[in-house]
Amino acid sequence: MSRSWERKVNKNMSQLNKQRKKQGLTSYQGSAVNDKHDVFKGRKYVLPLVLVALAGLYALLGTATSQAAGGSNDVLNWVGVSLYILLALMIFLRKPYLKIERASVSTMKFNRERRLAVSDIEKIKLASGSVVIQGKGKAGNWVFSRMMNLYDTKAMGERLEEFAKTHQIPVEHN
Repeated sequence: MSRSWERKVNKNMSQLNKQRKKQGLTSYQGSAVNDKHDVFKGRKYVLPLVLVALAGLYALLGTATSQAAGGSNDVLNWVGVSLYILLALMIFLRKPYLKIERASVSTMKFNRERRLAVSDIEKIKLASGSVVIQGKGKAGNWVFSRMMNLYDTKAMGERLEEFAKTHQIPVEHN
C-alpha cells in the first residue's frame, strides 16, 4: 500500500472514530491506525571530537601567530574557533537513527531521510558490533556500528531478524 493511500486510510479512520465516539460506540481499531515503528537511536561522537581538536589546534596556532604578528587578526581567529565548536555541538546533538516500519526501513543520510522498501533490501548481515543492511543495485550498504555511533546493535539485530522473517529477507550472521 502506498504512503499516500495509507494517509487517506488513516484520515478516514480518524473521522470514523470521531463519529462513532459521538454516537457512543467504541472506536474501530484498524491496522492502519495502529501502524507502529521502532526507532533505534545512536550518538555521533567521533566527528565532534575531531572538530573540537581542530578548534583547539587553530586556537593554539592563532594565539601563537597573533603574538608574533602583533594581534592583527585575533577576532577572526576566535570566530573560526567558535564556529568549529558550534558545528561539533550541532553534530553531537543530532542523533543518528534507524527506523523500522511495517514495510520499509529508513535513516538519515546526507541531511535527508533515506528509505529502503522491502523490495530494495537484498539481505541483512548481523555481527557482534554492527548491523549491515545490504541494498539492491545502487542502494548501497547501510552500516550501523556500535563503535562509531553507539547503537544498541543487539536489540537492533533482534528487531531486524523479526522484520526479515516477516518479509522473507535472508539474514546472515557473522
